Amino acid sequence: MSHRVLTGITTSGTPHLGNYVGAIRPAVAASREAGVESYLFLADYHALIKCDDPRRVARSRLEIAATWLACGLDPQRVTFYRQSDIPEIPELNWLLTCVTAKGLMNRAHAYKAATDANQAQGDEEDAGVTMGLFGYPVLMAADILMFNAHRVPVGRDQVQHIEMARDIATRFNHLYGQGRELFVLPQAQIDDAVAVLPGLDGRKMSKSYDNTLPLFDGGAKALRDTVAKIVTDSRLPGEPKETEGSALVLIHDSLATPQQRQAFHDDLAGGLAWGEAKARTTALLEAHIAPMREHYEALIARPDDIEDILLDGARRARAVAQPFMEQLREAVGLGRLGSARTGGTPGGAAGAAGSAATERAPVFKQYREADGRFYFKLSAHDGAVLLQSEGFEAGREAGQWVKRIRSEGAEAARQAPVALGPGVQWAAVEQALQRMMADDAQAAAQA
Repeated sequence: MSHRVLTGITTSGTPHLGNYVGAIRPAVAASREAGVESYLFLADYHALIKCDDPRRVARSRLEIAATWLACGLDPQRVTFYRQSDIPEIPELNWLLTCVTAKGLMNRAHAYKAATDANQAQGDEEDAGVTMGLFGYPVLMAADILMFNAHRVPVGRDQVQHIEMARDIATRFNHLYGQGRELFVLPQAQIDDAVAVLPGLDGRKMSKSYDNTLPLFDGGAKALRDTVAKIVTDSRLPGEPKETEGSALVLIHDSLATPQQRQAFHDDLAGGLAWGEAKARTTALLEAHIAPMREHYEALIARPDDIEDILLDGARRARAVAQPFMEQLREAVGLGRLGSARTGGTPGGAAGAAGSAATERAPVFKQYREADGRFYFKLSAHDGAVLLQSEGFEAGREAGQWVKRIRSEGAEAARQAPVALGPGVQWAAVEQALQRMMADDAQAAAQA
C-alpha cells in the first residue's frame, strides 16, 4: 500500500534559503520515493491568520508556487494545489470543530504564546486573538485528514498540532465510525538530519527576525550583499577560525559536498580570512541557486502557467476529497434522504434497506465532472470508496480501465491511474474485485 505524505506552506512571505534547505529540498526528494503519494499545498487560508495584506498574500502565493516548481517539484508526481481551491477542506474543518473540545484548543502553543504575551504586558488575556488563531489547529487537522495522510513532515514546534489532529480524528472515528476508521491517524515525521539554518545574526533564519538570505529575490547581487552581512568573530586573517557554531560555516555547509566542507573547514583552521570565506560561500551558493533562479524567473513571468498547474492539482485533489466528503456527510447524518443512516427500525423499511445493502456487491461508477474529465470509482456495498481514478480526457479511456480491472482483478487495478480510498488497504480491494469477478462469471454461466 502506498503511503501518503502531506506538506503545507503558508503563503505569507517570500521564500528564503532556510526554507529551501529545511523544507523545500527534502520535500522534493521525498516526493521521488517509490510507493509515496505526495500532497503539497499552498496554505493560503492559514496565511490569513498571520497577514491582513491581500497584496502580500497574493504575491506570496505566486512566489512560493514558482519557487517549489523551480526547485524541482514535479507536478505530475505530486498533487500540488492551493488550500483555497478545495472547498471540502473548510467543510471538513466545521465537522471537526463540532467534535473538538475547547480545552484542547486552549493548550495550543500559538494561542498560549499570545495569551502569555498579553498577560506579561498587562493586557486582556485574549486581546488581539482571532478565532482564526484559536482554531488554527483544527484547520490544520482538516488539511491532513481530508487526504488521510500517513506522514506529515514537520519541525519539532509543530508536533503538537499533529498530536491534536490524531486526538480529533480518534474522537470523530469513535462517534461516527461504527467500528471502522474513517480517518487514518497521522504520524509526525521529524528529520533531525535536516538543517535549521541560522540567519545573518546567528539566530534561526526567520522573516520574524529579518535575518534571512534571499533564495531568488534580488538576484546574485542581493545574495552577495546579504552574505557579506553575516556576523563573524573578530579574528584576523592568518588566525585560526573556530568553525563550530559559526553561522557562515553552517550556511556554507548546507549546500556543500563533503569534500567542499572539509576543504573549507581546513582552510579556516589554517587562517583563511573571513572576507575570503564569505566570497567562497557566495560562489558556492550562487553555483547551486543560479540555475533554479533562471527557472524561477521564467515561471514568475508566466503566472497563467502556474495557475493551470495549481488548478490541475486541485482537480486531482478533489477527485479524492469529494467522494470522501460524501462518506463523511453520510457518517454524521447529512447524507441523502432515504440512506440507511437516516433512521428507521430494524424491522421497518429503512432496516430492510440496510440489510439489503449488506448483500449488494461492490460496484463501479463512471461519471463526468464539471472539469470536463471522465472518472470512475469502485465503491463497496456500504458506499465506501475503495478506488478513485484520476481524470481522463475521454470517457472511452475510463471505460477501458473499468473493463480491464473487472476482468483481470487487483493486478490490473495496481497498474491503473487510481488512488485507494481513505483508510482502504489493497486487501479490501482484492476481496471486492474477487467478489465482482465471481458474480460476473456466475452471470455469464447463466446467460
